[in-house]
Amino acid sequence: MLSGFLNRLAGSVSVPAIEHDELVRAQQERSCLIVDVREPQEFRNGHIPGAVNQPLSQFDPARLGRDKPVVLICQAGGRSAMALRRALAAGREDVRHYAGGMSGWRARGGQVI
Repeated sequence: MLSGFLNRLAGSVSVPAIEHDELVRAQQERSCLIVDVREPQEFRNGHIPGAVNQPLSQFDPARLGRDKPVVLICQAGGRSAMALRRALAAGREDVRHYAGGMSGWRARGGQVI
C-alpha cells in the first residue's frame, strides 16, 4: 500500500523490483552487479558482499556496468527507486532495485560485510 502511494507521488505506476530470494540467488551466483546507492559512510558500515558503491548524490546511469543485469540497493528502498528511475530514463532496461533495502536484507539474514 505504501509503495503504491510512493510510486504515485513519484509519477510511476510500476518500479522494476527484485524479490529477496531472487537477489540472494543472483548474489550467490554472481549473475548481477549490485550497486549500493547509499553514501560512502553507510556503505563502509556494512554492505552486501560484492556490491559496489555509487552514491545517489553522484549517481550516473552511464557508469553502470553493462556486462550483467544491475540491482540497485539503499537503506530502505527510496534512494534505489530514485536511482532506478534515472537509469530507466537514460534508456537502461536491465536495472531493478531491491525495495527492502539493506534493512530488509539484514532482517532476512542476508550476509553483510
